[in-house]
Amino acid sequence: MTEKQQMHSAYIAHFQRRATSLTNDGGAWFVPTREAALACFSRLGFPTLRHEEWKYTNVAPIAQTAFEPAAPGAAQVTLDQIEPYTFADDACTRLVFVNGWFVPELSSSGAASEGVVAGSLIAAMRTHRELIEPHLARHAAFEDQAFVALNTALMQDGAFVHVAKRRVVSRPIHLLFVSTTEGRPLVAHPRNLILADADSQATVIESHVSLDGAEAAACFTNPVTEIVASEHAVVDYYKIQRQDDRAYHVGALQLHQYGSSNISAHTISLGGSLVRHDINALLDAEGCECTLNGLYMVNGRQQVDNHLRVVHARPHCNSREFFKGVLDDRARGAFTGRIVVHPDAQKTDAKQSNMNLLLSADAQVDSKPQLEIFADDVKCTHGATIGQVDEEAVFYLRSRGMSRAAARGLLIHAFAREAVEGVRFDALREQLEGLIFTRLSQGDMLQEA
Repeated sequence: MTEKQQMHSAYIAHFQRRATSLTNDGGAWFVPTREAALACFSRLGFPTLRHEEWKYTNVAPIAQTAFEPAAPGAAQVTLDQIEPYTFADDACTRLVFVNGWFVPELSSSGAASEGVVAGSLIAAMRTHRELIEPHLARHAAFEDQAFVALNTALMQDGAFVHVAKRRVVSRPIHLLFVSTTEGRPLVAHPRNLILADADSQATVIESHVSLDGAEAAACFTNPVTEIVASEHAVVDYYKIQRQDDRAYHVGALQLHQYGSSNISAHTISLGGSLVRHDINALLDAEGCECTLNGLYMVNGRQQVDNHLRVVHARPHCNSREFFKGVLDDRARGAFTGRIVVHPDAQKTDAKQSNMNLLLSADAQVDSKPQLEIFADDVKCTHGATIGQVDEEAVFYLRSRGMSRAAARGLLIHAFAREAVEGVRFDALREQLEGLIFTRLSQGDMLQEA
């Protein structure tokens, strides 16, 4: 057996052991898709640094760790433990997943109003097959994406959100994914499907947190989220990744938009040892609006990689990408942003910006903006900056009586805060601003490089 085969053989064996339960998890109708995805993963194996799309992300620690699949109900988590990561019950509908499995007891009651479904994906695959089958694993392609293929083959549970035509969901739907290893390395493959029918509107928050503290073992979270916005639908989506420093997180987000729909997706990375976000958007009808914003703050030896691809397939669509990074110590960051404009996508307006602040001489970030334009009547721009704290600005603030640390902190906070100003849910924006402040005050980011 080759080294490549050894690295992924455990996952293939897990699939074979779960052959019967996989039929029950969502029904027999999805088994052929699982099998096809497993065949793709067997062929692809884990990507290496030799793969162009993964040249900045070394997933060897994931491939070489013997992660065990998380079982439903194995971990005992209480409401008090998750309280710091939640919002007031009257502010959000809450769906809680522990190690990838839905836990009704921790979720808020009355999760869905008339015309809205919000709950376990596995359960919905049996009760709402007619809604799910046309979309699940139809948008996030697994043929050439090893981690998406692995998730599709072994997905255990996750969230299903469906907003019916002309329904406006007044309260955000909070998907809280809790990792707890209890001293042994565990892997979870959550799968989320969010469908917004024509003229509907919804806000969805996806949070990933850890509970183990000092006793944590390594954990691997491999989530995939598919969002489909029909004509004139509006979806605000937020992903907050704040797991501990033993966590590996490789997530994929796939957006599919139809006529005059509007999706705004924010990705915030504040934790984890190795984090990768693959964000793909397909603007598949005229008049679509797509906004992708992000912030990553890392220190120590943390690594985060944001990999974006926005495809303009139809004319008269707009996209905006705005990602910021703050890196300290020996942290590593990467940003790859690709905008693809098809020949028929005339009148495209696309803008991309990536700005990075290095607080240490040992921190490193790679930024790779790309444009692939096959139409001639378009407006497309991209830009990337990498710099340090402005010493003239520090001097100015010190001349007004601030200490050097306070001046640096104010400038770093202002730089990072700009990336979350577009968050429309007030409670979440305030939470993120608090997390940014805590991240700065508790770490070494205010110290000299």
